[in-house]
Amino acid sequence: MRIGELAERAGVSVRSLRYYEEQGLLHSTRSASGQRHYTDDEIERVSFIQRLYAAGLSSRTIVELLPCVDTPSEENSDAALDRMAEERDRLTAHIEDLVRTRDALEGLMATNRAHREELRTPGALHAGAPA
Repeated sequence: MRIGELAERAGVSVRSLRYYEEQGLLHSTRSASGQRHYTDDEIERVSFIQRLYAAGLSSRTIVELLPCVDTPSEENSDAALDRMAEERDRLTAHIEDLVRTRDALEGLMATNRAHREELRTPGALHAGAPA
């Protein structure tokens, strides 16, 4: 099938498929006129790639995981599992950083609310000023 048909059947854009090829995630054969041709198996591969992207993995990481699919073995499966665990740990650390950042922002917002409340209280700004 040609690239447009694969895009339609897989539910992705032609641009995405070209990008996947550039990154080494997807492979096609070329006709004499240079048109890309894919097998029906590529529909499932594109779906798998989409799931990996949805899990927050980069194309570089996905390339590292594909041997588990392309040449299944216990060694490749173990390597893929180890790599996914590294990514999970990276995401966990990032989430922890985001939570700390959110909490710091929440503290600043509380300070702002308290300051705004002082501004609403008549004479609060001048209470400590000499008469």
